[in-house]
Amino acid sequence: MTIERIDPEHRMSEAVIHNDTIYYTSVPENLDSDAEAQTADALAVIDNLLIRLGSDKSKILDATIFLVDKADFAAMNRAWDAWVSPGNAPVRCTVQAQLMNPKYRVEIKIIAAK
Repeated sequence: MTIERIDPEHRMSEAVIHNDTIYYTSVPENLDSDAEAQTADALAVIDNLLIRLGSDKSKILDATIFLVDKADFAAMNRAWDAWVSPGNAPVRCTVQAQLMNPKYRVEIKIIAAK
């Protein structure tokens, strides 16, 4: 059993790989944007990380989306629908959550095959 920790720090790792499965949580980098733009930004960060680790969005198995305001659900879905790999949509769950950074409107956790 091999566990590979990507960019580990004291508190957390950027990502973790176990049995050719990637575990990752993305947050937006542009915190002054609306929910749609923050979602698109967080999804682009996911794309970059998956490519770096030898995978891509078509191999995402599961996604959990944390939204601060349920009124942003449609905006988040517009960004998601424009991004998701056609014919390869993962299992997905969206929950309303108070996120730790008050500027975050969305946070996205994924599990992907390598």
